[in-house]
Order: sequence, then structure tokens, then C-alpha cells
Amino acid sequence: MRGSRGLALVAVGLSLALALVVAGCGAPATIDGGAPKDTPKPTPLAPNEVRDYRGAKLSSLDDFRENSIKGPQQVNKASYRLRVTGLVDTPLSLTYEEVVALPAYQKVIELNCVEGWSVTILWEGPKVADLLDRAGAKSSGRIAIFRAADGYSTSLPLDYLRNNDILLASKMNSVVLPPERGFPFQLVAEERWGYKWIKWVEEIEVSDDIAFRGYWEQRGYSNDGDLQKGFGN
Repeated sequence: MRGSRGLALVAVGLSLALALVVAGCGAPATIDGGAPKDTPKPTPLAPNEVRDYRGAKLSSLDDFRENSIKGPQQVNKASYRLRVTGLVDTPLSLTYEEVVALPAYQKVIELNCVEGWSVTILWEGPKVADLLDRAGAKSSGRIAIFRAADGYSTSLPLDYLRNNDILLASKMNSVVLPPERGFPFQLVAEERWGYKWIKWVEEIEVSDDIAFRGYWEQRGYSNDGDLQKGFGN
């Protein structure tokens, strides 16, 4: 009788365990005796951007408006090359890692768009002057023509770039530029209207062609782009 009762109890136990598993109440299967096989992966959080820098209140990455000519560009970091060409002794073709390995600097600069909005951001990246020096920009060069992955272009005088320590930003508010903000690099053209702040930069050409006009400059915007002078020709 005891043997029969024991078998009956075992049978009842197995039946209950099976019922629990079928009902979804059983313990999840594990791998190596540890975590469950189907443990959901954690959801990545947005980068933690700096919003206050040395007492300066900063705008958010979300405060920009999308106004690019072809929409945000998706640049492949692995195949990306920043080219420094034109009137230089040594043309450059630098990987993303080579550019961000250059000495980096930080500046809090306000970007002002001709549409009437502005943002104040902590920008970080190498100086354009360091890239020009590395390529050996010739004394005959007068301007740098910047070209972007979407076909956009603009230009600025070499003297302006050097005298103002203009940055080629790889980060904003201590966050790597997202695609919609110009990854891998955006020019920080301080004291110039927003259309001079070219995004997705892939080429810097040293030129003596002071008659060159970029995308919006060909469409009636001031080639100077000086905030103090307005943006119309």
C-alpha cells in the first residue's frame, strides 16, 4: 500500500508540474544554469548630453530644426574619408578615427539660422587650421571650400578659419554627432549664419578662387555670411 501511495503522489506531482508549465507558470529554461534563454535585451538609452557648461545654459540636440537639402545623411564610419585637397603640399585622406585622434578643443557657440531660430551648444573637435597645416596649405590659397555628403557646399576665407580657431566638430554637448546633426563632422562657423555651418563634411579644398559660391550663395545668400551684415546679397 505504501508503494502504491508513493507512486500516486509522484504521479500527482508530475501532473501539477506539467499543468504549471502548460499554463506558463513554470520557471523559465536557463542557459548554463544562469540567465533565462529568452531574457529580453535592455533598451539602450539616449546619450546623456551636457546641458550646463561652466555656467552657460546649453540648448538640446533636439532643439534643432531639420532643413538640410536632402535630409539627414547616413555616413558609413568604416569607409568614410575626410579629404583635404587643392592648393596643398600633401593631400590628405583621413579616416574618422584619424580625425578624432587629432587634438580636440571645446567652445560654447551659438548657431543662428536665417529661419529665425538659434541654439547654444558646446562643440568639440579639431581646429580646421590644424588640418590645413597638416596638409601644408599653400600661401596662394585664399579660401577653403567645404563639401558635404549630400552635395552641399560653402566656403570661408582661410584667414577667418585660422584667426578664429574654427572647429570641425565631432561632438556636441559631449555627445557624438548623430546623423541628423551632421555625423561625422560639422563646421562650427561662429559669427556666421547657419548656412555656413556645413554638416556631413567630407572634403576641404584649399583654393584661390574667391569667386566660388556655395549652394545657398548661388541662390542669393551672402557669400560672407557675417551675422552682423545680414544674409542677403
